[in-house]
Amino acid sequence: MRHAILGAGGVGGLVGAALAHAGDPVTVVLRPESIASYPPSLSLDSPFGKFAVPVDRTAVVSEPFDVLWIAVKATQLDSALRSIAAGNRPGAIVPLLNGIDHVALLRSRFGHERVVPATIAVESERVAPGKIVHRSSFARLNVSSIGRDRLAPAIEKLRQFGFTCQFLDDEPTLLWSKLAFLAPIALASTAAARNKGELVSDPAWRRRLESCVAEACGVATASGARVDPANILKFIESLTPEARSSMQKDVAAGKPPELDAIAGPILRGAQERGLAVPVTQELVEAVTARISSGRAK
Repeated sequence: MRHAILGAGGVGGLVGAALAHAGDPVTVVLRPESIASYPPSLSLDSPFGKFAVPVDRTAVVSEPFDVLWIAVKATQLDSALRSIAAGNRPGAIVPLLNGIDHVALLRSRFGHERVVPATIAVESERVAPGKIVHRSSFARLNVSSIGRDRLAPAIEKLRQFGFTCQFLDDEPTLLWSKLAFLAPIALASTAAARNKGELVSDPAWRRRLESCVAEACGVATASGARVDPANILKFIESLTPEARSSMQKDVAAGKPPELDAIAGPILRGAQERGLAVPVTQELVEAVTARISSGRAK
């Protein structure tokens, strides 16, 4: 299978490196000004292996790739889609973005069946162009079963590499299961400017985190998803004490965080359904204040 990676950061770079290591041709999609300085390879430092693999580079998705993996930040999606040539239709488009709203946007452009929603739980970071450090001991990939026939060979290669993978029939549960975990840990860790260990060891912040999980799960359930707050809290506990969310890293670095993509579906879903999410709202306001404070410096 031929793969294109739109957004070869921590997540896209990890997926691309794993597939290239398994023998599939991989092309990373870059901004035109970045191609000359980008190495013709992806190097990965991971619990699953340490290696470098050759990849092709392009600024425009004009070839008929079997799979287009989209792993850009939600804040970059609109501009990133300009790199897909008009009329180009990859066999499957697999978005690995945070949030939920991007699925409808992509399907409105490429068609319902071509877009295969997926989520990934992993701590992976691009430390330099083409250099990826996978920090967590796991990489958990969930994929909508509408892509089973087209993606099964690639998913099996990722599974053999070390990923935990499964196809799910229930798309609302697939998407909300990640968001109900991600939003609370991202919002709380960023608002508190603490890593996971510091967050859960502080009784007041732990209560905020647990309340935010309960609120997210309430909106998820009202949206037709099946989520379990106890399982989400258990997964948060399993994270290493040093774990930091990508939102926390972005705010600390002065980069635009994915605040609307991550918190927006919960706030808007709560408003539409008449649900109260006061802790989520409080944390969003605290993160917004941190962003404003950083800009003022």
